[in-house]
Order: sequence, then C-alpha cells, then structure tokens
Amino acid sequence: MTIAAPPYSLVAAFAERSRWRAIETVLWLCALLPFWLAPTHLQLASQIAITALFAISLDLILGYAGIVSMGHAAFFGLGAYTAGILSVKLGWGEPISGLLIAGLVAGIGGYLSSLVVCRFRHLALIMITLGIGVMLHEIANTSHGLTGGADGLQGIRTWKFLGVWSLDIYGYVAYSYALIVLFACFLVARRIVQSPFGLALKGIRENALRMPAIGAPSQSHLRKIYTIAAVMAGMAGAVLAQTTETVSLEVLSFQRSADVLVMLILGGTGRLYGGMIGAVIYMLARDHLSGLNPQYWYFWIGLLLIAVVTLLPNGILGGLARVRALNWIREMRLMPRRRAA
Repeated sequence: MTIAAPPYSLVAAFAERSRWRAIETVLWLCALLPFWLAPTHLQLASQIAITALFAISLDLILGYAGIVSMGHAAFFGLGAYTAGILSVKLGWGEPISGLLIAGLVAGIGGYLSSLVVCRFRHLALIMITLGIGVMLHEIANTSHGLTGGADGLQGIRTWKFLGVWSLDIYGYVAYSYALIVLFACFLVARRIVQSPFGLALKGIRENALRMPAIGAPSQSHLRKIYTIAAVMAGMAGAVLAQTTETVSLEVLSFQRSADVLVMLILGGTGRLYGGMIGAVIYMLARDHLSGLNPQYWYFWIGLLLIAVVTLLPNGILGGLARVRALNWIREMRLMPRRRAA
C-alpha cells in the first residue's frame, strides 16, 4: 500500500513558513549593536536577552497552545535555583553543564505539573498555575538552608566559559552568553511552531475537543509543549543566576509571571518575535521610567499597556500584520484597474 504524497500547495506552505527571511537577519544583527552603540548598558542588554527567552517559553504555551499560565515563573525559578545550588552547595560552576542540568530539572517539574495543568482550561487553569507558582515560592522561602530563604542564595561562582572567558564588570561575556542561548532556543522554538506539531497545537488552541477526531492527541501534545516551555524557562533562569551570580526569591514571584505576560501582550502572542519585541520595549521602558520616578513608574507601564490593547488588540506585531494585510487587499483591488489602464 502506497501513501500519496501531500499536495504541492501544502508542501509549499511548509517551505514558505520555514524559510528564513531577510528581516529576521536584520533583527538578529540589531541584537549585536549594543556591543558598539551602548557598551555601558550591556548588563541591561543581557537582562533583556534573558527576559526575551523567558517570554518565548511562555509564548509557546500561551500563544500556540492556549494554556494561560500565571505561574510560569515557577520554572524560571527552578532553573535559577538549580544553577545556584550546583555552584554553592556542590561547588560546580561550569556554565554549560549547569545550564543543561537546570533545564532538565525545570523540564521534570514542567512535566509533572503538566499532568494536572493540561486537564483544565480557562479560569481553573489560571488558578492552578498560580497555585503552583505560589507553592514553589513558599517552599523556597522556608528552605533557608538550601535556597537562602528571604536572604537569597549568595556565593555563586561561575567558571570561565569554555575555559577561556570569565565574567567581566562591563557585561561583554554575560551578554554574549545570554544572546547565544537566546538564539539557540529561538531556533528550536521556531522549528517547533513551524512543524506539523506546531500546527496541531494551534488547532488545539482553537478547539481542543475536535482535534482528537483528526488524529491529534490533545493531552499528549499539551504535555509535550508544556514540558518544552518549562525547559526553556529554566534555562533562562539559569542564565540569570550564572551571569548575576545571585538568586533571590524574586525569580519565583508572581510579579515576574505577570511581567512576562504583559510583554507578550505588548509584542503580540503566537508570533515568537512578539515576546522578544515586548521584552525589549518593557525592559527599556522600565529602566527609563524607574529612573525618572522610582515609586510610580508602574503607572506609565499601565498606561502603555492600555494604549496597546486599545489600539492594537493583537499586540505590536499583530498591528503591523494587519496593516500589511490591508495594504495587500488594497493592492489586489487596484490590480484590475491597472491592467485595464
């Protein structure tokens, strides 16, 4: 029995989605500009890269699978504390292996929690993810001997990267490391969302009940993407711990989960680059506004969020895509007139 090849249009559609566009190359080259244009702000640039990776991990489950999580910082914190404990308690500060171990621990936590999380939707899902985040926060707070409790985990020492480069006070090595990890994880995420598995996730997001009828096991797919997102979030937390050489309870806080959700809304969910652009805008706005008014800068963040949601319901990238679509429709309407002329 032979299986017919998929229609050419379907093959062409997959090829078109996986093709690397010139604008993507430009965007990633722009990520190198801080080395020359803002060498005194490389610490901030590394924080943006770490937050962008965290935003991508949330976008995988929210934007593509429709899993609304208010406790995604739980996996970020698991990765950060794993990398920190490896250094402080076990004396192991090798960054690459520490990064992988942190991602593995966060992935295990993600898979175990997915057994419960992926059974629910909507309001119940929000409350369950929030509860998991609060529980881990309190566990870390009470485990003073292991995590440092409210005082944080101090004394982290990160070894030289590849045995050559050590962290410098200017942030060149930290930003380079964070950017490389971000790019590698972005390539993985891009491959996932452009695969048949990614298309199945979008179908589950739209209608989880109908997808099993066409051969897509909803629960299994949701558990897989939830685990992958947890791994990426854990790696982002590990990079933060390794580059700052400290871990505090803030990595597990509800505020961090809420902030990354705001970034996705700003940039646009379900687009990968939306989370990255949202992270850049949010972090730069926070750095500038907190400098102007350290006490009330969240007022302006709230105003920015209201403006974006009101004017661009699908985020910045969603608004740009809509403008592009309107221009395309206008061109299609004008084409018969041009041919007649």
